Amino acid sequence: MQRQNAEITIKEAQEIVDNWIKTIGVRYFNELTNMAILTEEVGEVARIIARTYGEQSFKDSDKSHDLGDEMADVLWVLICLANQTGVDLTEAFRKNIEKKTSRDGERHKNNEKLKTDSISD
Repeated sequence: MQRQNAEITIKEAQEIVDNWIKTIGVRYFNELTNMAILTEEVGEVARIIARTYGEQSFKDSDKSHDLGDEMADVLWVLICLANQTGVDLTEAFRKNIEKKTSRDGERHKNNEKLKTDSISD
C-alpha cells in the first residue's frame, strides 16, 4: 500500500483500485453499472461546479460536498472501468497527449476566441 503523502502513478492507482476491489469490495460491479455510477459521480462534480462557479446557489444539503472528493470518486470509477476492460490508462493517456499535440499544436494558438481574457456575452 502507498504512503499517504507519496505520489501515485496511474499504473499504481490501477493496481491499488484492483487490489481494493478484490480484497475489500468483493468484486467489480459490471461495466454497465459502473458506467451509470460514473455518470452519477460526474453529475455530483457538475453540481458543485455549478454552485461554486456558476449562478446556482447551494442548498443546505449541498454545502458539505467536497469537490476534490467528488473528483476522486470519478477517477475511482473510471479506473474500475479501465481495469475491467483491460485498458492501460498510462499508455492510453500517453497516446492521447500525442494525439492532442499533433492535432491541436497550432489550433489553440491561432484561435481568436482564446486570445482574450474575458468571454463576451
